[in-house]
Amino acid sequence: MNKTIGIFGGGQLGRMMAQAALPLNIQCTFFEANHNCPSAILGQVFSEHDAQGLEKFIESADVFSLEFENTPLADVDTLLQSKQLYPPRQALATAQNRLLEKALFDQLDIPVAPYRAVDSLSSLQQAVTELGLPIVLKTATGGYDGKGQFVLREQEQIEQAWAELGPAKSLIAESFVKFSREVSIIAVRGQNGEVKSWPLAENHHHHGILSHSIVPAPNSEQLQPVAQDYITRLLNHLNYVGVLTLELFVTEAGLYANEMAPRVHNSGHWSIEGAVCSQFENHIRAVAGLPLGSTEVLRPTVMINIIGRYPDAAQILALNGVHLHMYNKEERPGRKLGHITLMPVNHAELTELCRQLAKILPEPLALTQDMNI
Repeated sequence: MNKTIGIFGGGQLGRMMAQAALPLNIQCTFFEANHNCPSAILGQVFSEHDAQGLEKFIESADVFSLEFENTPLADVDTLLQSKQLYPPRQALATAQNRLLEKALFDQLDIPVAPYRAVDSLSSLQQAVTELGLPIVLKTATGGYDGKGQFVLREQEQIEQAWAELGPAKSLIAESFVKFSREVSIIAVRGQNGEVKSWPLAENHHHHGILSHSIVPAPNSEQLQPVAQDYITRLLNHLNYVGVLTLELFVTEAGLYANEMAPRVHNSGHWSIEGAVCSQFENHIRAVAGLPLGSTEVLRPTVMINIIGRYPDAAQILALNGVHLHMYNKEERPGRKLGHITLMPVNHAELTELCRQLAKILPEPLALTQDMNI
């Protein structure tokens, strides 16, 4: 198939999409601020800073997708005058605004934590009265990896929270959910309406950044069909094409939706080696109008993020059943530089591999030398 897919963004997600596209004889181009981005080695990059950059980018490809949900809607609207974008604009606009997202979850009977819209100090005080403490105050737009948030635990923090986030004008206050763990489900919908989903991933975070994902999520047999039902409602309602991610809390009352991401997702990187068809390849297939591949798991897998500093590659690759992915990004505190996929033979080996990585990685995040999985 000789087709070119244009991708808004040229980070590691665009890079891995392009890597999945190459064996299908599909080329990718990218629209990105920085020419020296992780995706640059895999296709032409058109700069956001070039006056004609968007126009040239639109001319460069047959169909378009994205790697970042905060892709400007103005750019999308310009594109849609002449070309097609997957996922659809409505999914993007909804995911860019937490209040719209929560309203969609409500409409589709997908459970969420109680919430209130906040646009003033008095409405924040009212939200605290109605929801009780603690609450999480978030900007309605922008923010990722824990940014744009304030955890309010005491009445005395109300004015501080408003001072920090109030300038954003549109906020959302959410009740603090008592959850036992965080999981995510990733699914893909083709242009013909076919839906396939991967098993739930159990996600462990460290200071708001994903540390590692365990797939399939342990003890998730009863949760899987519920999560699949929720994400299928979203996919069909939005007439979605491509990969969608739904982040969920496991609570005593069942699954609560946290947020959706209209793109391939960090918690799905395991699928490159761990599934018959990865999230990246299936996304490319969907966008190109091709049949979807199997989402079956080859064997239980753990994906671990490399954050801030690169490890010694030789030490990592000396471990049994390990795959290393590095994104060609400069080191910086808190930055996602790569990931490691563990495909152990058994559970005991998995625990041992994670303990060894806790020693090797410069930033082990939520991994510890005495952990058990």
